[in-house]
Amino acid sequence: MVLSVSSLTVSRAGRPVLSDLSFDLMAGQALRLQGRNGIGKTTLLRCLAGLQPPLAGRIVMAADSLAYAGHADGVKLQLTVLENLRFWADIFGCWDIERALQAFELGPLSDRLAGTLSAGQRRRLGLARLLLTNRPLWLLDEPTVSLDDASVTLFAAAVYDHLQAEGAVLIASHIDLGLPAEVLALEPYRAGSTTSTPFDESFS
Repeated sequence: MVLSVSSLTVSRAGRPVLSDLSFDLMAGQALRLQGRNGIGKTTLLRCLAGLQPPLAGRIVMAADSLAYAGHADGVKLQLTVLENLRFWADIFGCWDIERALQAFELGPLSDRLAGTLSAGQRRRLGLARLLLTNRPLWLLDEPTVSLDDASVTLFAAAVYDHLQAEGAVLIASHIDLGLPAEVLALEPYRAGSTTSTPFDESFS
């Protein structure tokens, strides 16, 4: 088991958004978070990544086992593509930079400053970092934002390879990547969902 979550409650701005959530994620498994905008997908992923504490519940995973890709690309604009990857390789001690360049077709851009890249190219660079973390659990928050169809295909292939290598993926995405993934519907865990109305849901 790569990740185990038990009776978890998470909050946004001090207000509970998801409560009593439990699930397990196994090696080689992909789990896609499903729910309307604002339900708490990002909040949940940030909590699991250790960026904010839960209100209640238990999160069990091995130390230094996760890599988190959030809404920000996480690249240093003043460095080149290659320098960015070398920076992350140095942090994680995984030096298969050529693999990362090839997986996201960044080779022709390796000498370009990240600040001169398009939004889609920066996103590819940010996602290429995942391949240098050497960590089994990927937490992905809308990773395909700014990617064109060809780049989405590259990303899906990288996720597939990670799963084949006994990695695990928890992803929030509105795009079907064509991967075998189970769905975790978050609506049943929405805090206060038993008292909400369709009108409230539309304007919350």
